[in-house]
Amino acid sequence: MPASTVKKATKVIGSREEVGLPELGLPIVRAKIDTGARTSALHATNVERFEQNGAIWVSFCVPDPDGAQGHVCQAALIEERSIKNTSGISELRPIISTKLMLARRHWHIELSLADRFNMGFDLILGRTAIRGHRILVNPGRSNLAGVRRQNIWDA
Repeated sequence: MPASTVKKATKVIGSREEVGLPELGLPIVRAKIDTGARTSALHATNVERFEQNGAIWVSFCVPDPDGAQGHVCQAALIEERSIKNTSGISELRPIISTKLMLARRHWHIELSLADRFNMGFDLILGRTAIRGHRILVNPGRSNLAGVRRQNIWDA
């Protein structure tokens, strides 16, 4: 059977996982897997748009979970999209694309940037981010994908 027709095995992950966003310089981000959310959202503050080589980019800060200095990131802006927040109110949010590392796999996902200060997790991983990657979510378990080793806040 040709290698192109062999499907990857299904991976079971928990409802809470540690993931990596290496293109943003974030080797570990605490994520809640939320199949009820369509779009993924990353906790970001101080979001500013700028032009680079004729394209619109965003600069933003991912705050340190312990309240110290955060990590400044930059990414190309894909679009701005109306997304309902946790209260059901629509907000216009910037959307970026970046690589996600989860369960020893990696692929590109779209992320909305939002202030998630009062939320328990810096990243909500919505259903479109995991759809098509042969992943099942066990809502009663956490960290089934394995604990990531490097933390940017300890560097």
